[in-house]
Amino acid sequence: MPTKVLAPSVEQRMRAYHDLTHRAQTVKKSAAPKPTITLSRQFGCEAFPVAEELIRRAQELTGEPWLLVDKSLLDEVAREHRIDPDIMQSLGEGPRWIDDVFASFSDRWKADADYYRLLGEQVLMIAATGNAVMVGLGAAIITKELKNCFHFRLIADQDFKVRSIARRMNLTRQEAELIVLERQKERDRIMRRMLDADGHDPLLYHALFNNGKLRSPQIARIILDHVLSGEG
Repeated sequence: MPTKVLAPSVEQRMRAYHDLTHRAQTVKKSAAPKPTITLSRQFGCEAFPVAEELIRRAQELTGEPWLLVDKSLLDEVAREHRIDPDIMQSLGEGPRWIDDVFASFSDRWKADADYYRLLGEQVLMIAATGNAVMVGLGAAIITKELKNCFHFRLIADQDFKVRSIARRMNLTRQEAELIVLERQKERDRIMRRMLDADGHDPLLYHALFNNGKLRSPQIARIILDHVLSGEG
């Protein structure tokens, strides 16, 4: 079955990651954290065009670098630094508050600590520093106690999601329908298994957006109007 990468190249984002780690090392601990945006989506929704538009607009409006974060970036960071604890501890406030957050997760998360705790630490530490847009990763749940984080979710009808996946992955409609159903079930299973959470719960988010009704620039503009307004 043909496949196609659905996320932008990770290499172009590594420089922004290094800029963020440098800022985290030099900023005063007493300084107010910058905002972080988490972007969840039903499988088949087009999160990366929204995320890239958020990054572009946020950098224009704030005059500061912003980082697009997804699993491929975090995997690359881990490979580059070989899970260097000094690099990861340079972000956020350190392990004590992270332990408090992890205490609310499932026993399965704790049992699989070698991978999932590392991923969770990276999400939390980058989110705590701010100026980041996080796609997926369960970030809305992992960072729900961080006051500088704003959570949004993309939804759409089945026809939009199937057509989107068929186009982006060069599949037949029948193949795309199967993938949309299977991948969504797998995401839901992992969310329940690892985080004891339901990613479909609307109360996790500041707002939901119908990806089939609104274009990416519209969604990004509405999100940033709220996030950068200072109204919380």
